[in-house]
Amino acid sequence: MRVLVAGATGVVGHPLVGALRARGHRVSALVRQGSPGRAPEADEVVVADALDRAAVLSAVSAARPEAVVHQMSALRLLRDDPPEAFARTARLRVEGTAHLIEAARAAGARRLVAQSIAFAAAPAGDRVLDEDAPLHVDAPDPGWASTVRAIAELERQVTHSGLEGVVLRYGTLYGPRTAYARTGATAQSVRAGRLPLPGGGAGIMSFLHVEDAVGAAVTAVESEATGVFHVTDDDPAPAAQWLPHFARTLAAPSPRTVPAALAPRLLGWFMAHQLTSAHGAANDRARTVLGWKPTRPSWRDGLGRE
Repeated sequence: MRVLVAGATGVVGHPLVGALRARGHRVSALVRQGSPGRAPEADEVVVADALDRAAVLSAVSAARPEAVVHQMSALRLLRDDPPEAFARTARLRVEGTAHLIEAARAAGARRLVAQSIAFAAAPAGDRVLDEDAPLHVDAPDPGWASTVRAIAELERQVTHSGLEGVVLRYGTLYGPRTAYARTGATAQSVRAGRLPLPGGGAGIMSFLHVEDAVGAAVTAVESEATGVFHVTDDDPAPAAQWLPHFARTLAAPSPRTVPAALAPRLLGWFMAHQLTSAHGAANDRARTVLGWKPTRPSWRDGLGRE
């Protein structure tokens, strides 16, 4: 199959190109201007800024894909400019998705697989939620509300694109090149004692190893299933479990405990929410409908080791 991977220099997109080629697919890597040097070994590389409609139409037309995989984000900017990283990522999820869908349809593609996140649900109901739970579009933090609204719009566009649309809601990624890698930003915060455990650490995290994110994307390209799927491991866990474990694995100091009320000021609203209030994500639908399951069923065996 001819497959175009948009966002092919990213944490998931880069290894995905090789995984698809290993399965016998012909892969085109769509990258930004200035990024070809970081592109993976694809069958061809096409260049376009995803926010430039004409450029995307031209690049996708040249690739003539049967399936398009949307792995685009600007989260590489997080370390230097977090506001710009989130603002540009929101635009990529809304405007970039619209351009990619238009181009895919014009090029005759039949299938579209797009990345989303499994930790955007409103914190209500069961502690572990399925894909039908409402998204947190009215979150009290304006930045997070904007992020979730962009996610909701991406998912709406993909599932109403007229293509065979698949949305993969990835859990919190760990493994190479992620924030939870041994050299990642979150690991550095844990080592420095800058990531305390607020209150009882009741927020639930659903993790996913990068290799399983790649495997899910390959499965989605080759499947006939459509819809929205949580792609997470089998072990949703409260911060009270995973954060001390992460610290031990890193040989870091045990996280200090702080009152939950102080967490937003110390950590920012999003991380405080993740550690105190977030709900986990159930992967049953991905198992039964998409035919995917994690090869790393629990974060306990790998978090902080790579």
